[in-house]
Amino acid sequence: MAPAMTDAKLFTCSQSTELANSIASYYGIPLGNVITSTYSDGEFQPSFEESIRGARVFIIGSTHPSSDHLMEMLLMLDAAKRASARHITAVMPYFGWARQDRKDKPRVPIAAKLIAKMLETAGATRIITMDLHADQIQGFFERPVDHLFASTVFLPHLKALNLDNLTIASPDMGGSKRAYAYSKALESDVVICYKQRAKANVISHMELIGDVTGKNVVLVDDMVDTAGTLTKAADVMMERGALSVRAICTHPVLSGSAYERIENSKLEELIVTDSIPLTQKCDKIKVVSCAELFADVMKSVHENTSISSKFLM
Repeated sequence: MAPAMTDAKLFTCSQSTELANSIASYYGIPLGNVITSTYSDGEFQPSFEESIRGARVFIIGSTHPSSDHLMEMLLMLDAAKRASARHITAVMPYFGWARQDRKDKPRVPIAAKLIAKMLETAGATRIITMDLHADQIQGFFERPVDHLFASTVFLPHLKALNLDNLTIASPDMGGSKRAYAYSKALESDVVICYKQRAKANVISHMELIGDVTGKNVVLVDDMVDTAGTLTKAADVMMERGALSVRAICTHPVLSGSAYERIENSKLEELIVTDSIPLTQKCDKIKVVSCAELFADVMKSVHENTSISSKFLM
């Protein structure tokens, strides 16, 4: 006889409190009570302040830098496991360290694989995430992974802009699949940027494959870090006759001088989700929330109902 379904319990890591509050609001239940004690040397200890025995627990937290964010998720997973939670789902809107998904030169780690194993060892029985840097990261897990697409929230926003002569662009060859998926949904043309890097985060050369003359271009990518690629691509496209250039990036990592680059760039606007909280204000950055998407999927997971309708791409 199957056990009776208990109510789900939602908890948040400190770095994702604002998003988690929005998710809980859409879900229809308050966030659970967690307190974190911090030692003078920076070591910290999260503690569930309510019983979670036999419950389905969702722990919400993106793992963007610093590494303390990942550590907090791991500690909360371990605490939930030791408190006898029945199901423990790590809800990670942004899965950090995902750019290290393979060995691209000798004697380097495959960090994404390592993180997957750490999450499972800590106690995660399921992962919910969005727009992984590389789809194959799902295969690093031995537990179920629900890989959501931000296109679910971006496409309605794009359609509402009613842009004439719309063209979707990928800022690099690796993102061409994502760009083609958006173009199919929007019935638009596609162009691809070909870039060469001198080293990480430094572009030495960029070429454009396709025609953007007289087009309103929307660049699509999974994340924006230093914004060097996006701003360089916008410059190249405007030089080639584009009417306007916008960008859609799921995860606003925005490190270094990214905010300044975006503000001073030829980008009309940068549209992002709230998977990672912004650290500065920028008039060109518009945030579209992914909270309702995650709340719907979490509820479906808890109720054992299909989530296939949430996969637009």
